[in-house]
Amino acid sequence: MPMKHLRKLLLPLLGPLAALLLVLLAWDLAVRYYHIPPYVLPSPEMTWRHVLSDWAVLWIGFQSTFTTFLLGFVLGAGAGFLFAVAMDSTRWIRSVLYPILIASQAVPVIAISAALTIWLGFGLAPKLVIVALVVFFPVVVNVLDGLNSVDGDMLNLVRSMGGSRWSIFRYVKLPATYTPLFSALKLSATFSVTGAVIGEWTASTSGGLGAYLLQANSRLNTAGTFSAIGFLALLGVLSFLLVIVLEYLVTPWRTSSKARRWSRRYWRRSP
Repeated sequence: MPMKHLRKLLLPLLGPLAALLLVLLAWDLAVRYYHIPPYVLPSPEMTWRHVLSDWAVLWIGFQSTFTTFLLGFVLGAGAGFLFAVAMDSTRWIRSVLYPILIASQAVPVIAISAALTIWLGFGLAPKLVIVALVVFFPVVVNVLDGLNSVDGDMLNLVRSMGGSRWSIFRYVKLPATYTPLFSALKLSATFSVTGAVIGEWTASTSGGLGAYLLQANSRLNTAGTFSAIGFLALLGVLSFLLVIVLEYLVTPWRTSSKARRWSRRYWRRSP
């Protein structure tokens, strides 16, 4: 990645980092000024000491939750994209499934998490399904909107030039889905972390930040609770940044007038 593009990505992070420092400072001053007991609200220093003392367990939990999030996120995004393409290609599929899809979102994920545990058992499978469900609906709706936004005259022009159905999808429809798709992925990136925690609360047989939170709450370990919350916030930020990096790689024309080497080879191929 060129340095100038790296600077463009890092400079916007200075503001959020400054805001984070202000929040930590306000947190510390509030604890000191109002003499808040540690079991109610630990200071940032106490929370950090707990992170260092229990680093091994927290790191293992972070890895477990990140694995659940990543696999479920990819599964939900892929299924949502394919579902949207199928609904766009066949009208009757869209007319039948779209109302069902909308109605299904009225049911909270946490309400069906227990049923998923009964159907799929304890372990990774129900957690992946919960995370995938969080990602699935935003991806379907946004990709479908992108496919429907393609200009009809453009489609007719490509057909008149002998373009096949696959060529129309690859060179006309697919690029139209990029912007709404990545908007949905950015929105789902942080929500998926919540889905991973819900899955660990209901169907986890191993470690994870969700299980760590439950244990810390049951022991009234407020410092441990805030430590796990900090790791979950870090996971949410990392997931959001991963989506931004992926968007940067897939849509080079949004940041540069020159396509990158690998993208030039891709788009240079004939239909």
